[in-house]
Amino acid sequence: MTTTFGSLSRVPTYDALPGHRLVLEPEAPLKLDCGVKLGQFTVAYQTYGTLNADKSNAVLVCHALNASHHVAGVYEGQPHSEGWWDNMIGPGKPVDTNHFFVIGVNNLGSCFGSTGPMHTNPDTGNVYGANFPVVTVEDWVNAQALLLDALGIDQLAAVMGGSLGGMQALSWTFQHPDRVRHAVVVASAPNLTAENIAFNEVARRAIVTDPDFHDGHFYAHGVVPKRGLRIARMVGHITYLSDDVMNEKFGRQLRDAVTGSDTGYRYSTQDVEFQIESYLRYQGDKFSEYFDANTYLLITRALDYFDPARLFGGDLSKAFAAIRAKFLLVSFTTDWRFSPARSREMVRALLDNQRDVSYAEIDAPHGHDAFLLDDPRYMQVVRSYFERIALESPLQGGAA
Repeated sequence: MTTTFGSLSRVPTYDALPGHRLVLEPEAPLKLDCGVKLGQFTVAYQTYGTLNADKSNAVLVCHALNASHHVAGVYEGQPHSEGWWDNMIGPGKPVDTNHFFVIGVNNLGSCFGSTGPMHTNPDTGNVYGANFPVVTVEDWVNAQALLLDALGIDQLAAVMGGSLGGMQALSWTFQHPDRVRHAVVVASAPNLTAENIAFNEVARRAIVTDPDFHDGHFYAHGVVPKRGLRIARMVGHITYLSDDVMNEKFGRQLRDAVTGSDTGYRYSTQDVEFQIESYLRYQGDKFSEYFDANTYLLITRALDYFDPARLFGGDLSKAFAAIRAKFLLVSFTTDWRFSPARSREMVRALLDNQRDVSYAEIDAPHGHDAFLLDDPRYMQVVRSYFERIALESPLQGGAA
């Protein structure tokens, strides 16, 4: 195996996040759930803190839809480059890197350094594009396990993630039950509801019907399906915020009320008139500049497919029977995308299997995005749990 640093060649600039690049060549190719075998692939990752002598203090952080391996800190010379969970991870923070060795990893199929649709297929010499194989949460976990093998880490003190990252953390506990002592699953679910799959499908259709998509081979045409990406992101942002926060933040405020008009309206169907319209368009524009369209399709489909109970007749308790890890689950009352009821399903299934589980339901107004924000109660719950992990020896952990 070869470790390289810096950005990969032959990729757009948004693939050039600093960090480590590890080229994995496992003895047996990584077989994906779709049947494709990857003999060689690159995983981008970033580490924080120091791995202790017995390698027992490693914490793997799994990212959600549009995030990366850059979970904390700031890149030198790059202002406003804070990691996406910088409030959670670092010296003296809830996941204290004075005690833990934290690994942020970028998933296969993403666009921030790990092998994905914008990279060259070694079998053809052409960019993968739409031909990149469909990946699942389980595939990501298996690739992450190979990364840990390369780093010489046999067992994790904890695996954690929010939203889609929480699904990966959950999947770790039954795919590799002996390699995880604790799992921290935040604002997540054991599968998607029909409504969530519907939102993903609307977003995907926006992308694939963009004339610049070219059946996923837009790289060869020198274009990006920005219109589709913008709409996909706008749909997503509507689901990330609660109704209360959206009304408090924007309400019915006009962006630029027309003077001399009783209503302030422009009476146009095309102009941006309301502040909420301006916000959504700004988020869509920003997203279309840094995210890859094929990656968006792959990641949302992985979300759709995740359903550990499916092979057990829909019985989540049976699906969790092999789990040995201890759990912390956190949900937020106003999160309607991954509601507290979904976390309680997981709590019940774990208790059915007599697993050690802690659960916190935070009364926060921010909706799904609350898992990224600085709610003091939420931060204290996570801090207390990791302090408990720091005090125990590996032999006391759930997977021992």
